[in-house]
Amino acid sequence: MKKIAVFLCFMPVMAFAAEEDCFSRKDVPSETLSLPEVIDLGLCRNPQTTSAFLSYESARFAKNAGYANYLPSISVSGSANLPYRNKEWTDWSYGASLSASYLIFDFGKRLSDINQLTATWRAAGFDYDETVQNYIYSIIGAYYSLLTANADVKTAESLKTVAKTAMDTADKKYKAGVVAKADVLKAATTLASRDLELERAKNNREIAKGNLLSKLSFSADQEISIEDMPADFGEVAENEDIDKLIETAKQKRPDLLSAEANKEAAWHRRNSSFLSNLPSISASGSLSWNNTPSESFNVGNDKISGSIGIRASMPIFAGFANVYGVRQAQANYDRAIEQERLTNDNAMLDVFTAYQNYKTAQTVLKQTKVLLDSAVESEKVTAGMYKVGKATMLDWQTAQSELVDAQKQHNAAKYDLFTKRAAVALSVGDLKANLLEGENINEEE
Repeated sequence: MKKIAVFLCFMPVMAFAAEEDCFSRKDVPSETLSLPEVIDLGLCRNPQTTSAFLSYESARFAKNAGYANYLPSISVSGSANLPYRNKEWTDWSYGASLSASYLIFDFGKRLSDINQLTATWRAAGFDYDETVQNYIYSIIGAYYSLLTANADVKTAESLKTVAKTAMDTADKKYKAGVVAKADVLKAATTLASRDLELERAKNNREIAKGNLLSKLSFSADQEISIEDMPADFGEVAENEDIDKLIETAKQKRPDLLSAEANKEAAWHRRNSSFLSNLPSISASGSLSWNNTPSESFNVGNDKISGSIGIRASMPIFAGFANVYGVRQAQANYDRAIEQERLTNDNAMLDVFTAYQNYKTAQTVLKQTKVLLDSAVESEKVTAGMYKVGKATMLDWQTAQSELVDAQKQHNAAKYDLFTKRAAVALSVGDLKANLLEGENINEEE
């Protein structure tokens, strides 16, 4: 089983231990954080992944406890009694005993139990991996949402500057008697609209920031500074063949591996249920010591006694509980088989959908870049034409509106591409490798 999640959970210690314990810290780090650093910090503090890890540990301890059936069972007891008889208290009597038993043969039921617990433990490990990767993906989404919100604020600020320039130009031309007052009013209306859009963009940025901080288990009113992503990310050359992605998913996707382990556990559980109806042979022995006053009633002379023996047992009739238990175990095994098939079908659909969405996001990003370049050039040309009297204020306002839409679409498309790529990595169960590739891109720049 690939320990991707286990590796990731120890990364926060390396990243932040030099400063302080990331789990107990109250404030967000003041430095600008990259995406891997944000994920490290979140994994160190997130209660959901911690809970999943504890479930994994619980299954591991249960597996270890299963080996007890291969060892002898030894118990010791002691007693002290003060009898009361015929309205009188007699002398104290003391005793101690030591007993041991060992299961010699049970037709392989112990082995089936161990195999079932081991498979359950492996399934819990894969469930833990899946929980960690889903959490990382939610962090990625929140991280890119904040980058998109930051870009929208910068866009709104630059567009406000354009609208302010338009109003100043219209005002100068009105004072020179070249245009009517209506141009100034239109420009003022556009500037007021840009002010409103800027405030909305800032509000959306605060919400996006609060969402990311909440996922990192910090209060939403703090500040966090994050790095932008490389602009040349998401080339077509990065695309893999869909068959390769599906093959990778079959080998690495945690829910597929968990479903397979659960099916294996159900198979061993069915065998164990059947084997419990067969005979078992055990060896036993006991040693006891008694110190009872001789005048006590029905007391022998021996102070030390013991016994050894072999015992065979087999259930004969238990109200048909054994029969129905076997049938229940068989039904659970059949259900696990169907659950594995369903998980496999859903996983393959996830891979295909994520792959197609990523390819579409690449195309959309290129199209929005062309649209943005065209809108920027159109706004510049229209502004120049208005200044020389060859365009109206309405033409300029239309060009500005088109620039606003193009810039917002490009911002959304740029960071949506990162999210879609992460979705592909999540669908094949290899999100960690995707992050490391992102780090390498940043280092090359």
